[in-house]
Amino acid sequence: MTDNLTYEISRRRTFAIISHPDAGKTTLTEKLLLYGGALELAGSVTAKKKQRETSSDWMELEKKRGISISSTLLQFDYKNFRLNLLDTPGHKDFSEDTYRVLMAVDGVIMVIDAGKGIESQTRKLFEICRKRGIPIFTFMNKLDRPAIPPLELIDQLEKVLNLHAYPVNWPLENGVFFKGVYDRMNKEVHLFERVPGGSYRAPVSIHDLSDPLVKSILNESVYNQIAEELELLDVAHAGFNRNEVLLGNTTPVFFGSAANNFGVELLLKGFLEHSSGPAPRKAKSGEVPLDNPAFSGFVFKVQTNMNPMHRDRMVFARICSGKFNRDQTVFHSRLGREIRLSSVHNVFGRDRETINDAYPGDILGFVTNTPFQVGDTISSDPDIVFHEIPRFAPECFAYIHNVTASSYKSFRKGFEHLLAENLVQPFHLAGHPGNLPLLGAVGPLQFEVLQYRLKDEYNAESRLETMPWTCLRWLEEPLDDKILKEILPYGAASGKDFEGRQVILFTTDWSQQYFSNKNQSIKLLDSPL
Repeated sequence: MTDNLTYEISRRRTFAIISHPDAGKTTLTEKLLLYGGALELAGSVTAKKKQRETSSDWMELEKKRGISISSTLLQFDYKNFRLNLLDTPGHKDFSEDTYRVLMAVDGVIMVIDAGKGIESQTRKLFEICRKRGIPIFTFMNKLDRPAIPPLELIDQLEKVLNLHAYPVNWPLENGVFFKGVYDRMNKEVHLFERVPGGSYRAPVSIHDLSDPLVKSILNESVYNQIAEELELLDVAHAGFNRNEVLLGNTTPVFFGSAANNFGVELLLKGFLEHSSGPAPRKAKSGEVPLDNPAFSGFVFKVQTNMNPMHRDRMVFARICSGKFNRDQTVFHSRLGREIRLSSVHNVFGRDRETINDAYPGDILGFVTNTPFQVGDTISSDPDIVFHEIPRFAPECFAYIHNVTASSYKSFRKGFEHLLAENLVQPFHLAGHPGNLPLLGAVGPLQFEVLQYRLKDEYNAESRLETMPWTCLRWLEEPLDDKILKEILPYGAASGKDFEGRQVILFTTDWSQQYFSNKNQSIKLLDSPL
């Protein structure tokens, strides 16, 4: 590996921010951009007129609903690091998008609402990270509001997630009395001042815990309680081990308030200090070293209409090895042909700028008319093929219909463009006469987004026809359609996914279990990979 390539790889940090809805994930994203120097003024998820909106929630529906519905890439430089930050949707209906993002990152910041503790979606996303061995950094957010006692939050982390927690810092009270945090690593108190709307960096002063000023702003009983808790932590949570963090066995825990900018800079610096650069990825032929002379990467997201004036399609790919140069010709493994990548960009929410080169760990955003799909491999070596992106079984099904004859062309064009994003999964049922596929989604909000974007971006009204199935399984080995039809339970249907793999749709989980018990020689899969 050349010295320059080694250096460039070492300064890459590619990470996602995950959380249960409303834990403050997008607000934290915005404040990391503020402290990282990528923004001069931080925006708000609930921005009113004349206030600045967030950089990551740029879609119209996201602005209206105040939630993230699509993952967003934000790339920027901070000190000696090159950061690729991915803000992800928190709502469970958009979890498939989040799962795909987690396949492309090397670390995760998990945001927890300190007033609510660990919630259901947090547990699900954590399990994905655990399976992938992704290092997790935890931010206990919203300490400016009444919060669960910090020792109880640490206990929750360890018992509910079965994960060793190391508190890097410790809060000085909470709610309206929240003053700041004690940095356990450097043995110093950080006192913060509130700023209007949290738009600017919060002024901070640093003191020793025994400083008379610190004692004067804390009630005596509160000061004594904090001192006792810190003594307890020095016994029960002593000895920070970075290797355990990188193995995913320990999570460093930071406390703060993203809305008020309390503790955000400590989180950013702590993450960069204790996280690691890109890790080698496994391809079909084995592990691909970062210094492999062949450029390689895989597609984890496709986004249409980021520039609505041009109806373009942006493809996002994680670089796994080698160096990418602008105008490079790469091999598209699924299509079996070479393509040239010329319109390649750094991406910051909706904004973009042309780049000339990129390195392992970087996320490429390139505009192309080539029909890319999530999971595709691009490489200068045709023998490198990645299988990084899993498929998940949808739980909601519907057909979508055009309602105005004059807008059929727009409807069809928009439908095909949005289908390319993997916003929903298409299936073709055996014996169904229609030319439009059955659509499968993890949750009903995905259908709402599909209809909204057809109307907003293509001016095409649509009608949704929901179907009764709630469970889909792939067949490990294909069966003859006639034989399968004879053994299906009442209300079930069979068909194929977009890659021609056979599937069965059941009306209930009980129906699926009944079928499996009765036909034990037929193995069903909840994911084709």
